Order: sequence, then structure tokens, then C-alpha cells
Amino acid sequence: MAGAVFSLGFYVPKHGEGAKIVKAAEAENFGVEMNAWIHIDTSGKVTIFSHRAEMGQGVYQAIPQMVAEELEVNLDEVNIVFAKGDQKKYGNQITGGSSTVRGSYKNLLNLSATAREMLIQAAAANWNVAKADCYAEAGHVIHKPSGKKANYGELVVDASKLETPKNVVLKKRSEYKLIGKPMLRQDTKLKTNGTATFGLDKQIPGMLYAAVERNPRLRGKVKSFDDSAARKIPGVKYVVKTRMGVFNTYREGVAVVADSTWAALQGKKALKVVWDDSGFEHLSTDEIYKRQREALQTQEGLSFKKQGDPAAIIAQAPKKLDVMYETPYQYHSCMEPLNCVAHYQPDKLEIWGPIQAPDWVQDYISKEMNIPREKVIVNMTFLGGGFGRKAFMDYPHEASVISKEVGAPIQVIWTREDDATQGPYRPGITYRCEGVVDNGEISAFKVKLAGQNVSHWQGGKKDAPNRSASEGFLKPYFDTIKNLSIQDVPFETPIPTMWWRSVYASTNGFAYESFLDELAVEAGKDPLTFRREHLKEERLNKLIDKMEDVSGWKNRKAKEGYGTAITECFASTVGQVVKVSRTADGKLKIDHVWAVMDCGWYVNPDTIKAQIEGSIVMALGAATHHQVTFKDGIPVDKNFYSYQLPRITDIPPIDIYIMENDADAGGVGEPGLPAFAPALTNAIFDLTGKRIRKLPFDMATV
Repeated sequence: MAGAVFSLGFYVPKHGEGAKIVKAAEAENFGVEMNAWIHIDTSGKVTIFSHRAEMGQGVYQAIPQMVAEELEVNLDEVNIVFAKGDQKKYGNQITGGSSTVRGSYKNLLNLSATAREMLIQAAAANWNVAKADCYAEAGHVIHKPSGKKANYGELVVDASKLETPKNVVLKKRSEYKLIGKPMLRQDTKLKTNGTATFGLDKQIPGMLYAAVERNPRLRGKVKSFDDSAARKIPGVKYVVKTRMGVFNTYREGVAVVADSTWAALQGKKALKVVWDDSGFEHLSTDEIYKRQREALQTQEGLSFKKQGDPAAIIAQAPKKLDVMYETPYQYHSCMEPLNCVAHYQPDKLEIWGPIQAPDWVQDYISKEMNIPREKVIVNMTFLGGGFGRKAFMDYPHEASVISKEVGAPIQVIWTREDDATQGPYRPGITYRCEGVVDNGEISAFKVKLAGQNVSHWQGGKKDAPNRSASEGFLKPYFDTIKNLSIQDVPFETPIPTMWWRSVYASTNGFAYESFLDELAVEAGKDPLTFRREHLKEERLNKLIDKMEDVSGWKNRKAKEGYGTAITECFASTVGQVVKVSRTADGKLKIDHVWAVMDCGWYVNPDTIKAQIEGSIVMALGAATHHQVTFKDGIPVDKNFYSYQLPRITDIPPIDIYIMENDADAGGVGEPGLPAFAPALTNAIFDLTGKRIRKLPFDMATV
């Protein structure tokens, strides 16, 4: 960037005002570091910085598409690079919660329009013409009356001297040329010709490779180890005891460092480690769920939400529903296993890798290793999937510790088995749902959930309910269900848990939307009509109209099972309809899935469709194919031979529709997942009369 002469960015003042747009030359006057979102050099080359990770969800496309729209440049002429981790410059850089577009689109549009207006103003001044007679297009400013034309590169010096205008006028959506259009992704070519740099591709001079034998139980310690055989492997340089931070505890292990991945992995296999696993429980899967069910039957939970008196109505009702739903532990199963490069030096620590949260990594490692935050340099690469797992700090911390110990740059390689057995996992949760229907409406609704609370691993208050206890549940239900209670029964195990795609909505959605279906049946109502009657909001009713229309819901035929579910998370709502039937030989099959998303303002419909398709495939796997099980506190499912993923032959036709409105942008990467499992099991009930309340289940045995 040394040659860049026009750099424009924005920062958010600490006192909470809106984002301020500044030029590079002004940044110091404002007492802030320049975040340099946009650079334009004298050749007219535009460089845009992507402040968030690209793990397949489309950030690498969405940010440039937004900037190019208001800046008026051709997207294929824009150079895109990843920004380094730096919260002072870029604000929160966590790629999670489907937050990239919805959290920054207004600032990015304003920033880009400001840059455009400054370039137009510079051209008008040079030509001594009215600014109103000029416009920008394809990286040029054009004078309408004369046809005179100037490349952005010719204008950047003069534009950089101008005052930054305030309150620029943004385009109307009807004027967009790029936003809202199904454009090809900028990273597709890189990922298909092999030039994209993922974490495993990263190499730096003098780099060694490390493979770590970690304790299979999180809280266990290294008692002793015999490395004599490992050190005989050609290429092995060091064998060292190590550890990495996992929330409020540590996982210990022994690292074999070598001059190749092969030598490191062979050395790891040759290690003999004795573990000390005393002082904590070694639970198996059956015991975990037995305890959850018992807790739900015998304990009142911490109150997350209460209105009216549902308990009294349920106690007095002559007829009520009282059922339990169970969801399993899940592994993230990213196609790229964890890995990280770290180079510890006396004056700094530099990290490269597939990292979802570079600013979190900076914060954590700075404190853990007593290094000034600005000396922890975090570089993002492409990620081969993340789903929340790569928003964690453990694997960069481990690589940094090993690099410091051996005095060399290190790449830590995780095998698939490492990735599958170390966790943290999506928590397994059991739900007890009680309800009463009166005159076709819900008169009482009570839910208790027992499962591990991720915030407790982060030091959250254990006398406070899970703050995500209703995640996935549509908020308008709180207006129409007058007697409602949601409680969290505290439940803990030594098994580490964390975020998984759509977080608690992925499990809550199954329980809440399955139970709503059971209440609809109890009321003798059509499931979509029943939901509509309890969702008195115009946007939701339009979404239900669309679901009915595209799926042919009102024209359902005999021997066809139709199920539906509607969930909300990260400011987007998704409704799904699933159709199932039986083949001639009696096997259950999924015929079709229709998904309707209301995410408000959006960038690229192709990206949205890809994300919903991926979410549905992931949800199908979690509902019908795989789970993480434990025996004596150790994960049993170590690779895809037992943690089986859906195959292409398992995937039904999927039709996706996007609602059009002027609402603020919602998330896209995660909201498509929660509605699928309940829509599927509700469809199976509609066809077979069998109610599925435990996931995963085997389609072949229904």
C-alpha cells in the first residue's frame, strides 16, 4: 500500500455515535488508526480490504460487491485482500452470528459513496464545471455535456485533498447494478485453480511441523511420556509437553516437531503417554441424557421468560401435552481440519491460519503469553469451513506455545481424528414441553431445557439462565401466547461445548417447532394456519403466504406427507416445507424441500441460495446421520466411517425463495439450518402418524 494516495475508511467513536468517515491523512487528527477499507492508487487500481474471514459463506464477495456498487467500479477490476486482525482499525472482526453484511453494510455503502463523490468533485474542479453535470461509472468520472472522461487514478491526488463530505446520497435499490444481482463469486477461480491460500497451504521460511498427542479428556493431565521411539523417526527435531487454553481450563498434550508433516505424524504415533484423568467424571452418552431427563422431571429451572401463569393452567387442565425432545452432541466436521502457523520472536508473535476471530485471538494470546496486544499479529487465510469452530482461540494458542518452546516457526497439523475428538462440540440438550390448547388456541406453553450453557465455559454467571433459551423461537409468539414460561435447568459435564452453526437455534428449533406442530394437531388445525393465527405480524404472514404458494401446501394429496417449520435467528426468518413419501418397496424418502427466507436487504441471491442449501444439507446430517457419542468420557466417533455425512444421493431437490422488502439486513449463513429438522419430522408424522422426538433418527427404520 506504500504507493496508495487515496485511502478512505471509517471508525466508530467509543461514545456510541455513528461511524465517522476519514481519510488516511486525517486519521491521526482524530486520534484513531486508519482502517483503510478502500485504497485507490494513481493507476486507478482499487484495493478493498475484507475485514472478516471467508470460510465459504461469501464474505469475500459480499464486501467488494457492496463497495463496488456505490464506488462505481467494475467488480472484476477490484483487488481484494484480507485485513489483519486489528479491532482498533476494523472494529469487531468475528465472523459469526451471520453478522458481516448486517453489521457493516450501511457503513460500507456510505464509505463507498463518499469516495465516489470526492472523486467526482475533484474532476469537476479540474474541468471547472458543475459537479452536478458529472457522474461516475466503471472507475471513471464523466462530464455529461462534453463527454470528457477521467480515470479514478488521475483524480486521486486531488480527491485526497478535499474535505470529506457529510450525508452523501445513496442509491435507491432500484438503481443498483451489482447489489441484489446473482453475480459470480470472486474467490471461485482461486479455489478451482489452486491459487487460494488456505491455512494448510501457508509456508514461511524455516517452518517446522508439529503433531500433538492430546489428552482425549479435556481436564486430564500428562502424567508421563516416553518419547524414545518418536525421537528415532527420521526428521523429528523436538518432543515437548504442551497445552492450549480451552475456555477456562487447559488441554494438555505432547507435541512432536519435525521437518515434515509425515515425520511429525509418525513421531506422534510412536509416543507412549500416560494420562492422569483423576478428579472429574468420565461420562457416557446414556448417562448424560438420563441425568437431563431426570433433571427436567424433578427440577424447576432458572426463569428465562415468564408471562401469565402457565403452570396453574397446565395443572388444572383436563387434557394437556407433556413430551420430551432430545438433540445430540455434534462435531463441526469442517472439510479443512484445524491447523495454524505461529512464529514467536523476541519482539513479536505472528500467526497465520484459518481463523474466524482474529481480534479474539489477539486478545487471548496477549493475556496468556504476556505479549503486548499490538505485537500479536494475526493474518487470516481462506477457511475450508468454520461453523463456529474456527472462531476459537485454542489452536492458535497451542501453535504459539510450541513455537516459543522450540524457537522456530511452527505449523501445527490436526488430523481428522484430532479434529473430531477434541471438541468443543455443539451441546446435546433435552427439552420438556408442556402445553394446553383451548378453543383452537394455545392457552398455556411451558418449556424447560437441560443442556450445557456455553456461557458457563466463558465464566458466565451460573445462577443466570441460558441467554439463548428462546433462540430460534419467533418473537411474535410472545404477544399471542399469554401464559408462557421458558426455563433453563442448569446442567454441566466435563465435555467441552461451544457454538455450532446457528448455535442454540439448531436444537431449540427442533423442540419448539415440533411441539407447535403437536399443539396444532391437538387443536385440530392445519399446521400453517395454526402458526398464522399465533403470528400476527405482516412480514411473517407474507412469508407464510409464500410458503403455501411455492410448496402447493393447500393442494396436498393422500399418501404425501407435508411438514413445516418457521424459525428465526440472527435477524432473519426462514420457513421451510418438507414433502416425504414412501417408495414402492416401503422406504421413506424426502421428495422436496421448499425454503423461504426473509433476510431484509441483501447483496447476492446466489450466495443466499448456496448458504441455505448448505444449511439444509448440514441439518439433514445432524437429524438423520451423525452424532458425537461418548464412552467413559472419551468421544467414540473419530472419523467419517462412524460420523457419517449425507451423500449426494441423500439430498432432495431444494427450492429457495427470497422475500423482497426494505427491512434492515439480516444474517444469511446460519438461519437456514434450524427449520429443516422439525419440518422433516413433522412431515413424517403427517405421512405415518409416528412422532419423532429424538435426533438423530434412521430414515430406514421409520
